[in-house]
Amino acid sequence: MIPPLVSYSTFNRMGLTVRSITALLKTTDDFELHIIDNNSGDDTWDYIQSLSDGRIKSKTRFPINEGPIFAVNFNLAKRKSHQYFIALESDVYIYTPDWISRFMQVFETFPEVGLLGIPRAAPYPPYMPPVILREANGVSYLQLKNGKLGAEMDFIPGHCQCLRPELIDITGYWCEENGYGDAELSIRVNNYTPYRAGFATNITIDMLQFLPCGGCEGQSRCKLDKVNTTCFGIRDSRYKNESFAEKFRWKYLEYFNELQEEKRTVYCASIHDPASIGSHIYNKDWALENFNYYIANSN
Repeated sequence: MIPPLVSYSTFNRMGLTVRSITALLKTTDDFELHIIDNNSGDDTWDYIQSLSDGRIKSKTRFPINEGPIFAVNFNLAKRKSHQYFIALESDVYIYTPDWISRFMQVFETFPEVGLLGIPRAAPYPPYMPPVILREANGVSYLQLKNGKLGAEMDFIPGHCQCLRPELIDITGYWCEENGYGDAELSIRVNNYTPYRAGFATNITIDMLQFLPCGGCEGQSRCKLDKVNTTCFGIRDSRYKNESFAEKFRWKYLEYFNELQEEKRTVYCASIHDPASIGSHIYNKDWALENFNYYIANSN
C-alpha cells in the first residue's frame, strides 16, 4: 500500500506550526508529507526550511496567499493513483502516534466510508452535528447523519480530513468555484456519492489557538519584536475565511443548486490540474474571483 499523502498547510502563527509539526513527526505510521507555507509574514518559512525528515517530500512557499482551497488542491494534484489523502492544518496537535493506522482501520472495516475527520478539540467548545454510531469487529466511527446544505457545522471540519482514493476519483478536488472547503465537501460526499462522511473516535488532538511567546518552542527562531508584532497578530490581521464565506455564500448555494438540477456532476476540477478542467465543468470566473479575494486581503 502506498503511504498516504499528508498535505500540511500553514499561515503565520509559527508557534503553533512548530508545536504541530513536532508532534506530527512523532507519528509511527509511514506517510509522505508535503508542506505549504501560504505566504506567512513571520518566520514560519525559515522554520520549515530547517526541517529534515525523510518523510518530507516537498516544501512550498507561495509568494502570494490565494486562499486555503488553492493550497490544498495544489497538494491534492500531486497525489498518486490509489493513494489516500490527508489534509492537516497547523493548529492540530496529535497525541495519538498511530493515528493514520486508526484511520485506515475504519476505512478497511467500513467500505461505505469515504471521508473521515476528527471532532474539533479544546479550546473549541464541544459540538457534534447529528451522527450515527457504527460498530463492527471492534472498530467504530460516527457517521455524519445528514450533511445538510446551509446547516451550521453540519459537516466534517477541515482541520484534519482523510479521503479514500475511490472517493477522490468521484469528487475530484475541493471546490475552487465556491471556496467553501469543509462545508461543501461533506455535503457532496454524503448526498451525491455512494460514500459517507464521518468522525474517527479514537484519535486524540488539541487545537490551541494561541501560545505566549515565552512558551513557544520556536522563540529562538523568531525575529519579530514580540511587543508590537507577534506571529498571532499577523495571522489575525490577514485571516479572511469568515468574511470570504459571508461575501460569497451565494456561490455556495448556487453551486449546489446546479448540482441538484444535474447541470453539473459532483466532480470538481482544479486550476492545478488542466486535464480536469478540460473534461469537467469549471467556472473559472468564480474561482479566480475567490483567489483574488485572498490576494487582495490576506497578503
